[in-house]
This record gives sequence, C-alpha cells and structure tokens, in this order.
Amino acid sequence: MDLSSIHNFQDAVVTVMGLGRYKRGSGMGATKWLVRHGAQTVITDLKNADELHESVSVIMDWYRRYRELYPDRTLYQPVFVLGEHRKDDFTNVECVVQNPGVPSESEFIVAAKEQHVPIESDVSLFFRFYQHPIIAVTGTKGKTTATLLIGEMLKRKDEKTVVAGNIKVSPLEHLDELIEEPVAIPVVLELSSWMLESLPQTFLDIQRGPEIAVLTNVYPDHLDRYASFEAYIASKRIIFEHQTPNQFTLLNADNALVHAMAPLVKGKLFWFSKIAREENGCYMKEGNVVFTRDGVDAIILPFEDIALKGDHNIENILSSVCAAMLADVPVTDIADVLRHFEGVTDRQEMVREVDEITYINDTAATGPDAVVAALKRFGSEMKELVLIAGGVNKKLAYSDLAEEIVKVCKAVFLLPGDASDVIVAAINSRIPVTMVKNMKEAVQGARAVAVRGDTVILSPGAASFNLFRNEFERGEQFREEVRNL
Repeated sequence: MDLSSIHNFQDAVVTVMGLGRYKRGSGMGATKWLVRHGAQTVITDLKNADELHESVSVIMDWYRRYRELYPDRTLYQPVFVLGEHRKDDFTNVECVVQNPGVPSESEFIVAAKEQHVPIESDVSLFFRFYQHPIIAVTGTKGKTTATLLIGEMLKRKDEKTVVAGNIKVSPLEHLDELIEEPVAIPVVLELSSWMLESLPQTFLDIQRGPEIAVLTNVYPDHLDRYASFEAYIASKRIIFEHQTPNQFTLLNADNALVHAMAPLVKGKLFWFSKIAREENGCYMKEGNVVFTRDGVDAIILPFEDIALKGDHNIENILSSVCAAMLADVPVTDIADVLRHFEGVTDRQEMVREVDEITYINDTAATGPDAVVAALKRFGSEMKELVLIAGGVNKKLAYSDLAEEIVKVCKAVFLLPGDASDVIVAAINSRIPVTMVKNMKEAVQGARAVAVRGDTVILSPGAASFNLFRNEFERGEQFREEVRNL
C-alpha cells in the first residue's frame, strides 16, 4: 500500500489489531480515523464481544456520525472479529495497524510481514502525515510527567498545543484538525518502547525523527516482553536514531545507560543533569534551574519555588525546561508553569486525608525502581508508611525494593500475583506482610494498622492485569476504596 497520502486509505482494506477500552486510546483512535477516511476496516481483538461491548458501541456511534458529517464520502461499516484472530485478516489486507499492546512477535504480525503487508501504528501514521515539528518523550520513568509538563509550557505559547501518545490519547484524534490549521501547532507525544518499535520504517520514509527527542532514563522494565534488557534499551534509542543534524536530542547525563548513548546521537545534543556541566543543557546550579547554550546561562527560577516535589522529579523538571527552551517558550512562561504544576494523577497523587492519615495513589509505579523512588520521597526511618504493592511480575528483581521497604515501612499489604511472592520472600518476615485478595481488603487492612500521621501508599511495582483491566483501573479502585473510608 502507498502510505504517502491519506487519500490512499479510501477503499483500502485495513486490519486494526487490538481495539482496547480507552475511548481515545490507540486502538479506538486508529479505528475512528480509518473509518472516517473511507478504509474498509476490520477490527480484531482476543477479548470477546461482552468485554468490548462499550468500545464497539462507541465505534458504531462514530460510524453513524461520520455518515452524517461526510455525505460525499464512501464510508464502510467496520467489521468486528472478536474473541479470536484470523490469519486471513493479516495476510489478505493492504495494511495492518498494530495496537502498542500487541507484541511484534505475534504469529499474525509475523505472517503479515511475510506477505509484505505494511505494519503501522496510530503513532507511525501521525508521524507520516503531520509535517510539522513534534516533541517526543520516552524513558522508563517520568515520561508522562515530563510530557505533560512540556505540554503545559508549550500551551503558554500556543493554547492549541496537542499532548497525546502513551497517555491514553491517540494522536490520530487530533490529526485531521491539525492538518487544517494554517500554521504549525506544537505537538508533544509520550512514546512507550512499544510505540517506538513501530516507527523506524516511518522515520526512514519521511527522512527525519522528532524535532526534539527526550530520553528521561532507562532502567530494567518489561523484561517479560523483551528477549533481553539490551533489546529493551535498543527500543528506547529509536527515539533519536533517525534524527537529522538540525534536530535536538535531550539525554539524562545522570543515568549511566542514557549517558552511554551520546556517541550515537545524530542531532544536536543537549544534556540535563543535577550536576552543573559546561555542555549545552539544563542543570541544577546554585539552587536554581539554569539553561545553558553556547556558554550563556539563563536562570529560569529557584528550585525552592517549584511546585512539583520529589527528588525523582528533578530530572523531569530539567528535561522539560530544556525542551521548552529549545521550542522557544519564553522564560517567564516556563517559570510560571513550574510554580503551579503539581503533578499528574496516578503518580504519587494525594487522594485524601482521613483521620490525619494520608492516602497516596502511585499505581503507575509498575516497576520496583519507581516504588523505591516513592518510598524515598514519602518514607523515613520513623516507619510511618504502610505500603500496598504487588501483582504480576515482569521478570524484574525485587531485592533492592525489599531492603527499602524494610527500612521505611511499618507494614505491607500485597495484592495477588507472582511478584508478591517474590517480595514477601525478599522481606523474609522482617516486617509484617499480609497477602490480600483485592483492593478493598488492602485499603481496609492498611487503615487498620495506620495511625495519625502515617501515610498509606499504593505503589505496586508490578503489572495489574490479573485483577484489573490496567494500572489506571487499579488506581481508580484505590481512590474509590479510600473515598469510602
């Protein structure tokens, strides 16, 4: 299929693999966009019709609306193949759009590649057809915070700024409107490693990468999905491997794995670091956030004035400021955002206080390193923390996390899953550990052992799919149980 023009999707037979449940997520966004542009769309998902009833209803509502909005177009009713995948839907079509949650090793994706069927994603299609600069952010930790922080800064420059990607919003939700704009609209995309894996051929075809590529950090993660840690690291490098010499790469100088990538950078390299350096970048310097370019320092504001707290957020702040400065956002606007931006939901989010006990939702901490960061922020040797953790292991190590738990937590409640088994073994009876069946038991158990001045934190360090649809549903159940206290 010729992917050089949107018009070529008219009448094309396209399979969307993985519909999903997010109303504006990758699968839904891709399906709506394809239907709107006249593709004969086949949607296939291993979840059955009952599980995807709401998503199917949303798509059909949009199909009927598009028929009214575009009476001059030939629009095809989408076909749903649910509860199974059929090989013919991958080999006898003109294009496959792969949801980021679908492994590239899937036999159906492999079969499509063997027949030379193009494999795209909602993100790759966006890069193909949005011809203006895009800021892309990836990393094991902090990428959502950095993405939203950059987005807030760019909105001060242009209120139409689009923020999308791995934040449950497909960029295809915005593409058609962006194309109609007479001037370039800033776009900030959070990209997971799986999204990045869909982009190399696109970058080769369009002969460029993101205008500004931000790599926050790299730590072991998703090792249940990757053949090795090295393969996971390689997926992160995709964000800058196809940049031109005039584009910008922002790397974390304090993360050894990221720092080692510097020789591979093809664009203009900028660093961010807690340690002041001479190279171009953004740094902590004498209590201030300082942006340095060509030997000239620009003081943004004192660190004590920043609303977003936590040592782990320093690199998010520095990378965001660096990206915003390179995107020509005025210093006064950057500083004002930093004075007011307090963080995002599901990431160290204060839910409420009950009887002077604070409840924190950190459900997005799906790996042990992220939990350690939360424990270091909220914990102390006074042991005023009660931790709710556990779930499904992603082939990660938990020994360091266990040591931090023992140091700062008075008790732990573990949700079902093999990660919980590893955690309880590593704690080795040094503090009380209770295995629970669900979130209600976890919250009520934590409330029973907490006293005034304590903090109860949900920071799982593991995947959620054995009990919840995703980590965000896990966080919402936590909020609901806390609201019910």
